[in-house]
Amino acid sequence: MAASPDTTASTGASDSAFNRARVALSRLNNQQKLTLMLAVAAVVTLAVGALLWSRHGDFRVLFSNITERDGGAIISALEQQNVPYKFSDGGSAILVPGDRVHEIRLRLASQGLPKGGAVGFEVMENQKFGISQFAEQVNYQRALEGELSRTIQSIAAVQTARVHLAIPKPTVFVREEQKPSASVLLSLYPGRMLEAAQIAGIQNLVASSVPHMPSSNVSILDQSGALLSQLKSKLMEAGLDPTQVKYVNEVESAVIKRIEDILMPIAGAGNAKVQVAADIDFSQTEQTAETHKPNATPPEIAIRSQQSSETASATATPAVGVPGALSNQPPVPATAPLTQPAVGGAPGGAANAPPIPGQINAAGVQAPIGSVGQPVSTRKDSTINYEVDRTIRHTKQSVGSIRRLSAAVVVNHRKEIGKDGKPATKPFTDAELKQINDLVREAMGYNKDRGDTLSVANAPFTASERPDSGIPLWKDPDLLSLLKDLIKYGAIAGIIAYLLLKVVKPLVTTMMTPRPGEYSPRGAFSGAGGAAAYGEAADEGGGGPSPFEDKLNRARNAAAQDPKAVANIIKDWTNANAG
Repeated sequence: MAASPDTTASTGASDSAFNRARVALSRLNNQQKLTLMLAVAAVVTLAVGALLWSRHGDFRVLFSNITERDGGAIISALEQQNVPYKFSDGGSAILVPGDRVHEIRLRLASQGLPKGGAVGFEVMENQKFGISQFAEQVNYQRALEGELSRTIQSIAAVQTARVHLAIPKPTVFVREEQKPSASVLLSLYPGRMLEAAQIAGIQNLVASSVPHMPSSNVSILDQSGALLSQLKSKLMEAGLDPTQVKYVNEVESAVIKRIEDILMPIAGAGNAKVQVAADIDFSQTEQTAETHKPNATPPEIAIRSQQSSETASATATPAVGVPGALSNQPPVPATAPLTQPAVGGAPGGAANAPPIPGQINAAGVQAPIGSVGQPVSTRKDSTINYEVDRTIRHTKQSVGSIRRLSAAVVVNHRKEIGKDGKPATKPFTDAELKQINDLVREAMGYNKDRGDTLSVANAPFTASERPDSGIPLWKDPDLLSLLKDLIKYGAIAGIIAYLLLKVVKPLVTTMMTPRPGEYSPRGAFSGAGGAAAYGEAADEGGGGPSPFEDKLNRARNAAAQDPKAVANIIKDWTNANAG
């Protein structure tokens, strides 16, 4: 079965390409072939290395300032995970590829690495049987110190921390009882420092972790030996509270922001400078007042209760004088009627009734005059209880109230384009300044009764030079990192270009250039020998051979020099004609 023309053509093309490559390589000597292979291998190696290098990125710090025991455990874990690593120049840090730092840290954290120099409560997990109470107490204190150290190290500014606890033995005697104390040594990162609130927080943290330990018994030192806890106590003694200072700054910042926001549409961004001073009252006062108001006005008199009583006594006069007929005579009749005033509360009919002749009416009692002696005794009592007007007021003043605000505002001149086309400045008019003044008063919450003050000025701003960062350009870390990357990739690109231009290109040119007298695949003579042969043939023919003879001579020379190629060509022709 004959092969198809397409298969035959592809096979012939592959054979032809293979033959051309074989012929090209045959034009090189052994040394040139070895040089070409090494150059190609070097180019491929550099390209692959640069690609992998760009993927891995720079090595970054995994852990620094760790103990030797933790360092050995971390290196063993990295070798088990096939993670490349290296050490810093001083050997104080372990470096890993930058794109895998967080992944490796999480993996090591799952293994409990690094454990750190301090021992935590894990020391209590491996207690031996029969351990003494003293050893158990020492292990507990070590574990507590280690846990406190780890907790303090979680603060951003703290690099390392060590805690020493002095816990006295308990006693039943009150006079011999001693309070526990603690000492904390902090090693801060370079250029970092702790605020007063952070120092107080560390003191309270340690004091709250040990029973019956006051915060004043906690001493805090930094790596230079400065007593940080003493600084905190001095601030407290002076009456300065960091939270109060922070609150004052927040109040001032809020007022400044309100003023700047209201002036931005008028003056423009950056054309108004505002400063505010707030006087805040942090005093805490409580007042209880009880006031009594006299009941002087009759319409407003409030009567709680009223009681009235009236009594009258009329008793017979005892016998006096010498007993006998004269002393036993009846009394002389009254010459005038005897009346008494009406008693309040008595029935209206009895009080207003006319006296009965020969009887006396007093205090609601009627009796014959003959049986009543003289004088008649009467008594009136009246008791009125008034309500006491009492007011109780309990007042507690709020903490952090604003006692006084002082604001100063400077507005830049308005920028305009002059007639000559150049920028110029122009001050605000009086009406505009008054409008700005009113707006600032409303924005800051101006209160005249409180004693607030405000000053608004319009003046041209002086152009300030750009502040110098203080770091020279050649010492900028970002620029140095960029230059390192450029030098690194530039060196790789230079080496690859040198190999391609100086090594590979001349060898490829040598391979593609036919040798003198060698027949090229295109069917033409190459080199000086081919040209000379062609010239001799042309001279012998007297004007040059005919085109047919020329082609015939070329075919003969090709068959003589490379009979295999000619045989393949004829075979291709035969197969093509047969299909």
